[in-house]
Amino acid sequence: MSHPLTEDAPRRSPLRTVLIVLGAAAIVATFIYLVATSPAEPVDTPSASAALVALTGYGIATVLLFAGILPTLPTTTLALIPVALVLNIVLGQFVGTVIVPIYLDSIGTVLVGFLAGSAAGAATGLLSTIVWSFFNPTLIPFAAGAAAIGALAGLAARIGAVRRFWWVPVAGLVTGAVAAVIGSTVAIAVFGGTSTGATGAVIAVFRAAGDSLAESVVKGSIASDLTDKLVTFVVAAALAYALPQRATGRFEFVRAHRVLARRRRAEAAPAA
Repeated sequence: MSHPLTEDAPRRSPLRTVLIVLGAAAIVATFIYLVATSPAEPVDTPSASAALVALTGYGIATVLLFAGILPTLPTTTLALIPVALVLNIVLGQFVGTVIVPIYLDSIGTVLVGFLAGSAAGAATGLLSTIVWSFFNPTLIPFAAGAAAIGALAGLAARIGAVRRFWWVPVAGLVTGAVAAVIGSTVAIAVFGGTSTGATGAVIAVFRAAGDSLAESVVKGSIASDLTDKLVTFVVAAALAYALPQRATGRFEFVRAHRVLARRRRAEAAPAA
């Protein structure tokens, strides 16, 4: 008799697939709205209307994604998501106080994507940003980037990048490039290109070199995101392999797509 934690999750029904698609559409629509209604001048915080639209749109997307995936997720995944949220917020808050041009605020999101798939990774990224935005409202417009990171982590795991560990940094760089495009677009459209901390210092260097504001923001985002996502993917993959094999084997996504490389047994086979 199988243990509840090791039972395969129910197959995704057409209705659940529609909910996931609607969730993804809500992310895209909210992102487009925020970009299309960009302020004329640089601002330090999003306007009240932009913050409300972002919170509502990304909140609806989170609800739709979770409504589509929760019935298909085993208990193990449900237990991992809160841990991932804490990991994201604690690490992101700590690193944000250090003058280094990386974030490390998506390690939990990437770990969920590796172990539970793209939809779970995207939902975790969204929820993490929404929760964190109650402490730091400037983060909510960047929720689309957090969702993309989780989705791409799940895709990388699905195609075998985590099983071939040398591909993990490559997947991190690709994800970093996508995150840089989304993040720089939000930074320019919603905040007028303003940025603080180490990333702001990197942008200032490009500005001093004669680049325009938009060019400086894009280059600063690329420099920060490529490094950050490379480190994040490697750390998340290391965490996945550090977990006991019996624990990772409970994830249906890991079993179905052979996400992790097989580990050699310590004991030798008995002699004939």
